[in-house]
Amino acid sequence: MRIKRRAYETFSISFLDVITCGFGAIILLLMIAKTGKPVILEASHQDLGGIVRNLQEQLFQIRGESTILNRELNARKEQLSEWDLRVARLNRELASLKDRLAGLEQQSAVNTIVKDKLELALQSLTEEMQRLLSQNNEKQTEFIGGIPVDSEYIVFIIDTSGSMFQYAWNKMIDQLITTLDVYPKVKGIQIMNDMGDYMFSEYRGKWIPDTPGRRRIIIDRLRTWNPFSNSSPVEGIIQAIRDFHDPSQKVSLYYYGDEFTGRSIQEVINIVDRINPRDAQGKPMVRIHAVGFPVQFANPRQLQFTGIRLATLMRELTHRNGGTFVGLNDFR
Repeated sequence: MRIKRRAYETFSISFLDVITCGFGAIILLLMIAKTGKPVILEASHQDLGGIVRNLQEQLFQIRGESTILNRELNARKEQLSEWDLRVARLNRELASLKDRLAGLEQQSAVNTIVKDKLELALQSLTEEMQRLLSQNNEKQTEFIGGIPVDSEYIVFIIDTSGSMFQYAWNKMIDQLITTLDVYPKVKGIQIMNDMGDYMFSEYRGKWIPDTPGRRRIIIDRLRTWNPFSNSSPVEGIIQAIRDFHDPSQKVSLYYYGDEFTGRSIQEVINIVDRINPRDAQGKPMVRIHAVGFPVQFANPRQLQFTGIRLATLMRELTHRNGGTFVGLNDFR
């Protein structure tokens, strides 16, 4: 008997089962692998651009603040440098004031000694000596520091230039006070500067009465009196001689200065010889004394010329006109 064989089917149920399970496994794997949403590249790019802009703005802000801080730091450094310079300047001024104080203390002691000697000289001018003086017996005249103290009228001529006013003014006032103390009572006083300008215009060409109150006014006014000056004694001396020469009066000029900037020493001497003639006894109508302050000699040697010229002029001028030139060794 012939056995019939079943025909083989191309797709059997078992095969379909295998295929179905395989697809199910793949789908399951895909589901397991999906952990988040898909990344959107364009949005990410935009977000990064915003962050960069924020960082750039912060960078610009930091740079601006850095510039401001650097500017403030430089200003502080400049201010600190100015303070250092100011401290150094104040230290120099302090040292100068200390030196000046020491000099004033020393000068005060010297002035006291000179004042005592001058007062003693005045006391020793007896009536007999005064009579001898009127007879031109100058050998009997009392001198203190080489300066006669027999005048009845005094004219102070002061160099009011910047160098004197800035550096030697207090010293000059001390010297003037010392000179006034030597003359406790005179018949007249006058104050003018080296240009011939009067301190008190209402007394121009006239004598100021000598009183204690008037002397105090003169000293007080002198502390701030600073008219223009050309640093030359010529105009003041000539003006004083022309305004106050009088054969019947004993007049002395006291010049205080530190330099001569005029053109010719000999020309000044010739002019003064002409306007200040001598009397029958050979005395000049007006005595001329001078006190030189060594302000210019604090400068380098090449800048001391005008101080040397003043000393040269005043030595000759005072010698020819019955007076004395005193050169100080300190102007502080």
